[in-house]
Amino acid sequence: MTTSIVAPPVLLDRRSQRFLALVVICLAELLVVLDNTIVNVALPSIGVQLRTGVSGLQWVVDAYTLTFAGLLLAAGNLGDRYGRRRIMTIGLVGIAAMSVGGALADTMTQVIVARAAMGVFAAAVFPATLALIINIFTDRRERALAIAAWTAMAGFAIAIGPISGGWLLEHFSWHSVFWINVPVALVALIATLIWVPESRADQVGTLDLIGIGLSIAGITMVVWAIIEAPHNGWYSLTTLGTTALGATLLAAFVIWELRTAAPILDMRLFRNRRFSLPALAIAIGYFSMFGFLFLITQYFQGVREYSPLEFGIASLPFAFSIAVGAPVATVLAQRFGTTAVLVIGLLLTGLGLYLGGQVTVDSTYLADVLPAMVFMALGLGIVQGPATESIMSSLPLNEAGAGSAVNDTTREIGGTLGVAVLGSIVASYYTTQIGPRIEAIPLGIMNANEKSLVQASPLSILELRKRELTPFLDTQRENLIVAMKAATLQGAHTASLVATGAVVVCAGIVAVFLPWKPQEGDSVLLGWRKGADEPTVDAVDSATERD
Repeated sequence: MTTSIVAPPVLLDRRSQRFLALVVICLAELLVVLDNTIVNVALPSIGVQLRTGVSGLQWVVDAYTLTFAGLLLAAGNLGDRYGRRRIMTIGLVGIAAMSVGGALADTMTQVIVARAAMGVFAAAVFPATLALIINIFTDRRERALAIAAWTAMAGFAIAIGPISGGWLLEHFSWHSVFWINVPVALVALIATLIWVPESRADQVGTLDLIGIGLSIAGITMVVWAIIEAPHNGWYSLTTLGTTALGATLLAAFVIWELRTAAPILDMRLFRNRRFSLPALAIAIGYFSMFGFLFLITQYFQGVREYSPLEFGIASLPFAFSIAVGAPVATVLAQRFGTTAVLVIGLLLTGLGLYLGGQVTVDSTYLADVLPAMVFMALGLGIVQGPATESIMSSLPLNEAGAGSAVNDTTREIGGTLGVAVLGSIVASYYTTQIGPRIEAIPLGIMNANEKSLVQASPLSILELRKRELTPFLDTQRENLIVAMKAATLQGAHTASLVATGAVVVCAGIVAVFLPWKPQEGDSVLLGWRKGADEPTVDAVDSATERD
């Protein structure tokens, strides 16, 4: 049976041209990931100036990731349909424009709206980056190296995010973390138009608007319920009702995707273990990473009372470990197999999370905090590269954009739930233990707004420390601060156990169900997806080698 390739790869004859395009693509990816890391450093400043608590700060993070995750599938489909470079350039322009809106915001509502809009345009950029890489790099080894560079860029973004954000906050206001996106987006836009070739599929189905609507509504309902649960009550009618509605919408989404002729997410892909299990590993990995980054912000700037710049410097080992783990793991996976590398990476992540949960108020950075960060980040870096390569190699080349979107969606849904679930666990412990102590303080010592701020977040410790008090009240303040730190760490301990359990269970599932060795006759390894008419990326490689 002869099968033609519907979407031929983009041919750049010279290797230097291909890797120059890769540099530009990674710059666009950097901008998207940077928006998630740099804003974490600014959360305390935003919380203090705009007087919001943990829930509001969670929405600053999740407003971006919610719209991002919800629209990735649609954006990937649009890239296949109208051109991946075209959609990516629209996204870059939009990020620059919405960043200006965030920089000019002076209310929490405006900040959240700007972040949500930035997520919309970031969704246009991210699937296109990986889809372009798959089409530009047709040689298997070059493609593995390019994917490794793509995954390592996330570690680099985590490195420069806190450092650059910390430096900006040392010299300017929190608005500067939005302004910095504008020149980066413009440089990436110009470079994309010059050096990145266009790529699109010749045949695509109709746009699945019903699927898009159901996925966005369902995810938003579930995450909103989790974020607001510490305030509404975990067993309240509001929390349970919203969760049930969100779950119902997501169930309807799955049913619709199985029945519609042109699904935005082909649910049959998840029958392929080389697709579904690496996607699960990435989702759980990002669940732990995003939750960890949110918690570590509160730890460094609330418990340890670091300045933003000190926080950025202290988090460098975390970023460096991700950047190192991703490319090394991709090479190892080609030699020893994807399964072994994924299991090791997940177990290292779980070890780091567990060690992080044992940190106390008196723990030292070098002996207690640093090992937890390194193990957790190294494990995550090891998971990313091989998992991404396995996912993309099991897809038809014609679906590179949609496949990239599926890969990215699993990351963002996992990350969004990580911030929501782990952040809410900490918030529940904190508000339960600190609330009664704050209520007992006379209004003459602390007014209602100050009480609200302290009750809402441990990040208020820095502001509480600055207030001038009499020597007698200073002793009471120190006792309150110690209690705030202890409550935060108690919640973080429980959150770390939840994350550790999720990662270890995922490692067990991958170890049992993902094949350890390639088997003859496996449709994916032969380059074909069962029931599909189009060759996969690996099939194109095989054909190229035969020619």
